Amino acid sequence: MLAPPEREALSESIKTDVAIIGGGITGSLMAEHLSRLGRQVVVVEREQPGFGSTRASTAMLQWETDSTLSELTDLYGFETAANVYRRSRAAVAGLTELVAGHGISCAFQPRPTLYIAAKDVGEKELREELALRHRAELPGAVLSYSALRREFGLDREAAILSPGSAEADPLMLSWSLLRIARGYGARIINADAVNFHNEGGRVLVETSGPYAIDAAHVVLATGYVMPHFVMPACHRISSSFAISTVPQTPDNLWPERALVWEAAEPYLYMRTTAENRIVIGGEDEEIADPQARDAMLPDKVLRLKTKLAQLWPQANAEISHSWCGAFGETSDGLPLIGPVPGASNIHAAYGYGGNGITFSFLASRMIAAMISAEKQGWFEDFALDRTVKAQS
Repeated sequence: MLAPPEREALSESIKTDVAIIGGGITGSLMAEHLSRLGRQVVVVEREQPGFGSTRASTAMLQWETDSTLSELTDLYGFETAANVYRRSRAAVAGLTELVAGHGISCAFQPRPTLYIAAKDVGEKELREELALRHRAELPGAVLSYSALRREFGLDREAAILSPGSAEADPLMLSWSLLRIARGYGARIINADAVNFHNEGGRVLVETSGPYAIDAAHVVLATGYVMPHFVMPACHRISSSFAISTVPQTPDNLWPERALVWEAAEPYLYMRTTAENRIVIGGEDEEIADPQARDAMLPDKVLRLKTKLAQLWPQANAEISHSWCGAFGETSDGLPLIGPVPGASNIHAAYGYGGNGITFSFLASRMIAAMISAEKQGWFEDFALDRTVKAQS
């Protein structure tokens, strides 16, 4: 198994082009891209890189967002919604090229997705969603109850089958990207960034130690832990829960090992691993307190085990691992990417939701363009100060 990248201690105050605060998957994608472009990059991480929200990721690299295209169309109109979906799909393709180009070993596998009917969303609603996707020139097909049973063995009213997503080990991907970034000259600093000061057109990053980092630009990639001066009103912290089974025999898994997720809020997801385990998760709760979250885990394990038996009854349901973690989300299901209002030269990269890694890749490209004064109009769709409409 790949070892975590080493961090160096600050022995003096330093100056850099870009300081990235956070060494998880978002920070590592930023570091690889910016350093490859020739930027002088410093990654500031106070803990083991990737041991925050990255390690608790679903590991599903989807282009479908937590909000359906129908929901986003109701909120922002079809053109904006279609653009978000097309950008998300392009981001998964970009991730695929990135992993292949560097030869990164992170259990990366292309996967289709199965968006399955649940609660009030049946075949009629799924067909309406697919019609909008086709209008946006996005791929996919509806499977009726009989087709879903025949082709995938799932007992749901219907599903949308879509190509073009993937799965990966997010921790191995993150660590590999940091090592690649370091090869381009990036430094990984073991420090806690506690304050940010705008001085002379630059940003002084104050650490908890005696030294500071003077940066032309700062990128906040701190996961669900936001500095006090960011905190958009649409942001909230929730907790998610997951279990993993013992390895299954390969013939005891569904075809194509599709990424399965429910048309429900909160949704349930199910995927496989390279070791033929089944991972099923969800049961999200709007709680942020770690002790309260951890206390809920035993009950959540039982609930998830029951749902696994309902969704894939032939599984060997012996549980090998269970875990929970905090994650950030927004009321419209879209990420927070771009300049921090009122803070010159500080950008935020918060790729939230079930496809957070997809949005993190998108953030790395957007912020690199912003730093180079190449901002495009569609960036406003993800702005921190956008007018966010809550879903009904």
